[in-house]
Amino acid sequence: LAVPWRWRCSPRRGGAACPSAGQIRAAFLRFFEERHGHRRLPSAPVRPRGDPRLLFVNAGMNQFKPIFLGTVHPRSELAQHRRVVNSQKCVRAGGKHNDLEDVGRDTYHHTFFEMLGNWSFGDYFKEEACSMAWELLTEVYEIPRDRLYVTYFGGDPSLGLSADEECRDVWLRLGVPASHVLPFPLKDNFWEMGDTGPCGPCTEIHYDHVGGGRNAAALVNQGSPDVVEIWNLVFMQYSREVEGNLLPLPQHHVDTGMGLERLVTVLQNKRSNYDTDLFTPILDAIHKGCRAPRYQGLVGDADVGRVNMAYRVVADHVRTLCVCIADGIYPGFSGAELVLRRILRRAVRFCSEVLQAPPGLLASLVPTVVEVLGDAYPELTRNTNQINDIINENEAMFLSSLERGRHIIERTVQQMEPSTNFPAEVAWSLYGSLGFPLDLIDLMLEEKGISLDSAAFNELVLEDAKRKAGGAQAGPGNTNTHLDVHSLAWLQSSSVPATDDSPKYAYALGQHGQYEFSPCQATVLMLYRDQSLHKEVGAGQRCGVILDRTNFYAEQGGQDSDQGYMIRLGQQDVLFPVESVHLCGGYVIHEVTAVETLRAGDQVQLFVDEVQRLACMTNHTATHLLNFALRRVLGDSTEQRGSHVTAEQLRFDFDTKGHVTVEQLQQVEQVVQNLIQKNEVVHMAEVPLTQARRVQGLRALDEEYPDPVRIVSLGVPVENVLTCDSEAAMQTSVELCCGTHLLQTGSVEDLAIISERQLVKGISRVIAVTGGRAKEAREVGQCLAMEVDSVSLRMKQRITSIPEMQNLSKEVGQLTKVVSSTAMPQWQRKELQTILKALQRTANTAIKKMELQQAEKAAQILLAKYCNQPVIIDTVPADSLSILMKVVNQLCNKYPGTSVLLLSPQASGEVLCACQVSKNCLPTFSAADWAVAVCTQMEGKAGGSPIVAKGSGNAKGMQGALTTALEFAQSKL
Repeated sequence: LAVPWRWRCSPRRGGAACPSAGQIRAAFLRFFEERHGHRRLPSAPVRPRGDPRLLFVNAGMNQFKPIFLGTVHPRSELAQHRRVVNSQKCVRAGGKHNDLEDVGRDTYHHTFFEMLGNWSFGDYFKEEACSMAWELLTEVYEIPRDRLYVTYFGGDPSLGLSADEECRDVWLRLGVPASHVLPFPLKDNFWEMGDTGPCGPCTEIHYDHVGGGRNAAALVNQGSPDVVEIWNLVFMQYSREVEGNLLPLPQHHVDTGMGLERLVTVLQNKRSNYDTDLFTPILDAIHKGCRAPRYQGLVGDADVGRVNMAYRVVADHVRTLCVCIADGIYPGFSGAELVLRRILRRAVRFCSEVLQAPPGLLASLVPTVVEVLGDAYPELTRNTNQINDIINENEAMFLSSLERGRHIIERTVQQMEPSTNFPAEVAWSLYGSLGFPLDLIDLMLEEKGISLDSAAFNELVLEDAKRKAGGAQAGPGNTNTHLDVHSLAWLQSSSVPATDDSPKYAYALGQHGQYEFSPCQATVLMLYRDQSLHKEVGAGQRCGVILDRTNFYAEQGGQDSDQGYMIRLGQQDVLFPVESVHLCGGYVIHEVTAVETLRAGDQVQLFVDEVQRLACMTNHTATHLLNFALRRVLGDSTEQRGSHVTAEQLRFDFDTKGHVTVEQLQQVEQVVQNLIQKNEVVHMAEVPLTQARRVQGLRALDEEYPDPVRIVSLGVPVENVLTCDSEAAMQTSVELCCGTHLLQTGSVEDLAIISERQLVKGISRVIAVTGGRAKEAREVGQCLAMEVDSVSLRMKQRITSIPEMQNLSKEVGQLTKVVSSTAMPQWQRKELQTILKALQRTANTAIKKMELQQAEKAAQILLAKYCNQPVIIDTVPADSLSILMKVVNQLCNKYPGTSVLLLSPQASGEVLCACQVSKNCLPTFSAADWAVAVCTQMEGKAGGSPIVAKGSGNAKGMQGALTTALEFAQSKL
């Protein structure tokens, strides 16, 4: 090779000659690419493509799942791979694999890490995989052999799996001492992708940090920090079926994974990942930007003030933030975005409170992270400015909330009685209004030595979930937001002014394109609880608050109400969460949990949850686009029958003469896309109702509207659509609407219709998502389309094996379920469902045909062997009970006077049994009794009718069962 493989790290391990992390990563990739003919692939983005079950890519094998599952498109680039190597960016936070809360407490947990991996897809197997791994570790990286221990699968009698002696022997031939080759059970050395699918034994390589000639075999897999796993080699040779049994895979694969951070720790002779050059530049940058002492690597009680923990948290989390943002995952409010928001807020808190760092420290670390990781992942370099901006923007938002939250906790703790739990309603206000994760609340309380009243908090969570699920009918809280007739009459007769809610429309686009919502101050006019008006409501009670003015949007016009919180002027550390808002007789009632006593006359400042509001605005504007597109595609007679807008999605009901076709759904989406791309201005104005009704082409529901009424027009100023001869409203969307809207259509970004069905004859309902949710739905749809295409191609190949066709049939069934239940474009769902339905018919027909052929073949052999005998008892090969039953049927059809019982031993150790008794032998001779007697002999079960029966048992009792079958028949004939 032109490039020398070795660096001279020995004998001064840990000295200046030790390799950098970049060299270690590069050497791994070059070794497999240049010496062993692997194709080097770039890391996949950490956002899983088309896999809604994963929040983040959390292992190197994620992108190769279709190959392992056999669902890869035969003509795709992925299907051409045989040997592959890469360094994969991985995030383990949220979901099944979640290391978030452990990060910082020790020196080895991370939310982001790099997984070095090499793969073989039906190419090499155990011999070559182990040999390559040993060569790289001992010859290239020059790790002393006596510090390495290897484990292999020791077998599992309950599953009928013997020890992986093939793997053990490979290691012994490579020169690994027998004392360093160790067997371990299923939980340690058998890898499974999931409840079903590819799986197999694995072999792990462990490293002893201490060395010195000792034998550390007893410490392997015992959780010792001195002996750690560095590489896992998985040999996929089985498939776990739905029934739980294991079948050999037609092709064997190799999937290996070695964490770069842990490998660098070994090669740089460190005991902590944070002491390697993957982290030290970031830790140095943190020290320069804060007022804390330098990082010392302390943990537990030795880490006074948790300063070292804070260093580790910030260093780890900023790496995760950079990688995720560069791959298009931004802090948000659901799924991976919500997890990233928690990561950012956790890092900000440690920066601010523990490290005493000024605002902006987190973003100031971005260039250092790019310097450390940018060569390996160039997308970090390309997106540095965007990463900076997003971190700074989110940090600023959280710091203001954090300061307020800290004051609220301090004040509440001061007022608490000794030895009492922290009040649930205050925690709920922090959680719901300021966006504090529950774990952050627990952590802040833990620092003060107090606990949250978890039971009461969970009750509030449950109440909130019920209210959201059931709308106005859910939970007892609705009695506080709907004024009874007597209270409403009293307010009106007492000249209590109606609420001025015009501030809900007070928002504008800022300099950088972000929405800015104007603040609002108000006076409490009255409180409403248990169907009566009050001047005062005590702490812990839920009530309706009537204000003189508000910027909160009350639920109306199909749009969900705003959420947020209010504070008393001059009392910044008491939050009153606003959970829902309703309009009744001109009064806007805010449903609030009173954290402290609330009184009429109190001056309050209102804070709307801007993210939730903006999501509702996006979906409401998208609803208008959809309404226009439906009329454009389906005809002007298409009328709206109802709609519902939430932060998550939009629902739209309309009249139609029949089912909406796939082509029409595509056309509707395309019309909406065109309007989004034009980035039309959304014009809004209040006009007299009589003038508004004269607008040509106006879209309005058959309901009462206020006077003056609000008109929303896309792309055409309201004054233009009001002119007598204007036909502008015929060419764009113009509606009467009191909802809150975007100021430009481009902010919708994307729209995907994910559901369409007829409610009743003549009325259809569509559900759509926008923005990132729409993009994700399209990605999922594309991936599922590729899987369906792959199955379709494989179905066309000549398949002669019944189990293979049955597996394909199962795959079609599973895909059908996934396609039906997954959020994806509805037009694509309909297309795929049509294809899958046809594939299922083809598979079922092929299976029946092959079963019949196999049954005929077996029957012919038996007919030649037994010529018109009264009883036939024998064993035959059959792939299923269905085939065995067909063989029995054919024999009995040929010889109606013959009774037949057949057994078929299976590879799994099970024995199938099928029998049929001649009608001439009834009622003395019963097929059900015959099958029960035989299967009981094999420790199995059976059942059926007097004429036909079937069952199964264990192979160990098969010879005895044959004897029992004959004796039973003789006793009845």
